[in-house]
Amino acid sequence: MRAVRAYIGLGANLGDCAATIARAVRMLDHVPGVRVLRRSRLRRTGPLGTRGPDFLNGVVEVRCALPPRGLLRAMLAIEKRLGRTRPRRWAPRTIDLDLLLYGRRTVRAPGLVVPHPRLAERPFVLEPLAELRPRLRVPGRRRTVRTMLRESAR
Repeated sequence: MRAVRAYIGLGANLGDCAATIARAVRMLDHVPGVRVLRRSRLRRTGPLGTRGPDFLNGVVEVRCALPPRGLLRAMLAIEKRLGRTRPRRWAPRTIDLDLLLYGRRTVRAPGLVVPHPRLAERPFVLEPLAELRPRLRVPGRRRTVRTMLRESAR
């Protein structure tokens, strides 16, 4: 399989969030077939849809030779190793890894939708993504990340 550029959202709001995110990035870089290319700055944001501690959020750009489902499996394994539990939706978490974009592909399968279905509604993801690739066109949207960020601020 030919390598593609993929973008992964990073978030955490329990424990030492910055250290956990840094560890997740290192673990991603050690997954066979995945190479971390760039990482955005981290941003502190309030939780979405619930109460709880603020999140640290960022995005990494990776070169990936795994298929989308393989990358997702690796991300879920990293979350588990870093203590992620899923007691309920929107619960605080030690780490959250979201597959935002996978090359120019769109994927609609059980448990995996790419581009991330709520990407356009999440400035806390669009901002760090725009830091890395503002002119990147989002598959199926015909708009750039920068345009989507501007539209989300309205």
